[in-house]
Amino acid sequence: MLTYPESVGSLVSSTTSTTTSSHAMGKAQSSLPRSINNQHIWIITGPAGCGKSSVALHLAKKLNLPYIEGDDYHPEANIEKMANGIPLTDDDRWDWLETIRNQAVHELEGGAAGCVVTCSCLKRKYRDVIRLASRDAEDVVVRFVYLQASEELLLSRVKARANHYMKDDMVKSQFEALEEPDNTEKDVIVVDVSGPLQGVFDVAMEKVHECMETE
Repeated sequence: MLTYPESVGSLVSSTTSTTTSSHAMGKAQSSLPRSINNQHIWIITGPAGCGKSSVALHLAKKLNLPYIEGDDYHPEANIEKMANGIPLTDDDRWDWLETIRNQAVHELEGGAAGCVVTCSCLKRKYRDVIRLASRDAEDVVVRFVYLQASEELLLSRVKARANHYMKDDMVKSQFEALEEPDNTEKDVIVVDVSGPLQGVFDVAMEKVHECMETE
């Protein structure tokens, strides 16, 4: 059972958002056994164009878990900046990261076996904000799935997008800010997304299964 002591303070906001971006794909029961009753928060990360939403939706469906689209929680000011090609600063991201984390915790408190979340988490300190979701709850496990690809590939994908606020010049700024996970971040799964999408789906699902089996 997910429990947080009062000392956690702002870890879970009392005004947690419940907008429709939290897609109920299986709050009651996951399709995978939870031998030690862990609740998993799967954070699908990477720069623009890496396929976060596609991979997250696939995992959420296969695992029968709720899906949270991180971009839906950006405040209007952030969206306006990105639409105008202005990179977000750390200060622009803190509240957004906390909102995403709180929404993930809200899903678990509502009885979900876990959830799948998209969030770029470009820097280690951003990932550390999300990691706080498991700080005081022994049964909550945060795992990151980092979708890795070259800047050139992601730039070509973003250029092909229609009606999206993320402009292709933002890919460069995201790569400039990117701190790829290293081998000290033991909670990160790396998936190469340079190949066909179905292959990416298969590899991501296989690695998630392996991760859960070794816990």
